[in-house]
Amino acid sequence: MICIRSINALRLHIADEKRKSKAIGFVPTMGALHEGHISLIKQAKAENALCIASIFVNPLQFNNAEDFKKYPIQQEKDIQLMEQAGCDVLFIPSVEEFYPSPPKLSIDIGALDRILEGTHRPGHFSGVAIVVSKLFNVVSPDKAYFGQKDLQQVAVINQLVRELNFPIEIIACPIVREQNGLAMSSRNMRLSNAGKTVASNLFAALSLIKQSISKGERSTSTLVTVGGNYLNTFKEIEIEYLEVVNGDTLESITEIKGVSKVAVCIAAHIEGVRLIDNLVIIL
Repeated sequence: MICIRSINALRLHIADEKRKSKAIGFVPTMGALHEGHISLIKQAKAENALCIASIFVNPLQFNNAEDFKKYPIQQEKDIQLMEQAGCDVLFIPSVEEFYPSPPKLSIDIGALDRILEGTHRPGHFSGVAIVVSKLFNVVSPDKAYFGQKDLQQVAVINQLVRELNFPIEIIACPIVREQNGLAMSSRNMRLSNAGKTVASNLFAALSLIKQSISKGERSTSTLVTVGGNYLNTFKEIEIEYLEVVNGDTLESITEIKGVSKVAVCIAAHIEGVRLIDNLVIIL
C-alpha cells in the first residue's frame, strides 16, 4: 500500500494508473476505522483493479466545534488496518493541504438539508458536499463506496453526483452491526462498555417499529410512539429525533401508503455521544 499526503502527488499517481486502464474504487473515511469501513474497502477491492481510500477529518461538516475536537484519531492503527484490508493507495492530507485557505463556498443541498440530520446539524451537509466534491475531483474514481448507516448522507451524495454530472457510480453498502445490534461507528469508541450495551437499544427500537409495520400498523405517529416508549425506559438515552419517513425521498409521511419502502431514522445521545441509526423496510 502507498500512502500519499499531497494532492499533486496523488493526481500524478492516479494519472499513471489510469493510463493502464485500471478501474478505481474509492472509499472516503474520517479514520477511526471499524469493521464497517473495512467491509467497504474489501468490496471496493473486489470490484475494481485499484482501491483508493482517504482519511480526512473534515472540519467543515462539524457544526459543533467540541464534537470536532473529540473525534477519535488513531492514524497509525488506521494505516495498518487499511493495508490489511487490501487498500492499494491511502490518501491522508492535512487540513492545510486540503484547505489552503478557509473555504468561502457553501452548497445548498435543498430539501434534504431541511429534514432529519439537516434540521439538527445546520451546515453539516454543505460541508459534506464540499469535501466529497473535492475528493471526487482529485481521485476521479469510477465507483465510490459509502455505508448506509449515514442514509441521508448517501442521498445527498447521490444528488450531488446527479446534479454536478460526476461520472461516478455510488455504491451504498449495508450497515455492519455488533452482535448486539449496535451499528458500528467511530463514535462508539467514546462509549463505555455499559454505554455500548445501552446503545444497542436504538436498533431494538427500530426493530420493534419494523415488527409493528409487519403486523399492519400504518400510522407513523403510532409507530414513533412504539419506538419512543421503549427507549424512554432507558434514562441514559436522550432521543434527538425518531421518524418514519419515505424510504426514497426521506420526507416525512403521516401514513405508510403509496410507498415501496420506508426508513426508520433515529439520532440519540448516550454518555454525551451523538449516535445515528436507521432501518430501511421494503414493503
